[in-house]
Order: sequence, then C-alpha cells, then structure tokens
Amino acid sequence: MLEYTKTVLKKVSFDKDLFNKELSKSIKWLEENDIHELKHWVIENYYHLHKEIINSIFYEYELKAV
Repeated sequence: MLEYTKTVLKKVSFDKDLFNKELSKSIKWLEENDIHELKHWVIENYYHLHKEIINSIFYEYELKAV
C-alpha cells in the first residue's frame, strides 16, 4: 500500500489540492510504520513544493496519535 501511495502522490504532485487530498487519505489507510516512512519520503521529495500541506497533515496526525 505504501508503494501505491507513493505512485499516486508522484502523479498528483503538480496540483496542491490533489496532493493534499491524496496525502490526507493515505494517512487514514496506512499502518503507523508506513506513515513514518511516508513522512520521510514526502519531506525528501516534495517539501520544496508542498511545505505547508506536509506540515499541516503530519501535525494533525501527530496530534491524533497522542
């Protein structure tokens, strides 16, 4: 599922709204370990494009996880 998520995010990375939607959905579907791996991958590959989205989504995830 993680690899599928990465594929989808690569395909929608050109559009902020789609990227936001797909990243949000992936957080709901993935296992905790995969979410941490996804976070590192997203930061490494898309932080320069979608900094605010990435920060917001993972901040919300971390609040819910506590």
